This record gives sequence, C-alpha cells and structure tokens, in this order.
Amino acid sequence: MKRYDLRHLGENFSIRMGEILKNSSYGEVSQFVFEVGDFSSVQRSAELVNALNSTLLNSIRFNRSDWIVTVKKGKV
Repeated sequence: MKRYDLRHLGENFSIRMGEILKNSSYGEVSQFVFEVGDFSSVQRSAELVNALNSTLLNSIRFNRSDWIVTVKKGKV
C-alpha cells in the first residue's frame, strides 16, 4: 500500500489523485490524504474513484481539516 499526501494541493488534489490512480496497477491499494473544506471534496473523491472503476475501501476524517480515502485499483 502506498500513501500519497495531497494536502499541499488544496482543492486541486483530485487532478493528481486521478493521475496516480490511472498509473497504478490493477489491485494496488493506495491511501490519499487531502484537505477538507466544505466536504464537497469528499464527494468529488468518491465520484472520481467510481469513474476510474476502482473501489473505495475506506473514507475517514483524519483530523479537523484532513481526510483519508483508501482505494483499490480496479480493471480499466
């Protein structure tokens, strides 16, 4: 499992998250940490995972401002 800290990207984290998921191997599990503002970013991340035929394994609030999603790459 690989962990990616995308907090430094702010609201633009989903672009990088998509790139990482597209380039990962089938069955690979990844964790993404990103900042949460109004929680729309959590919904966006779930929609992105679904759009890339992957599975959202876990989605939790890490602290007051950060969120972690765990994703398993699916078949393309």
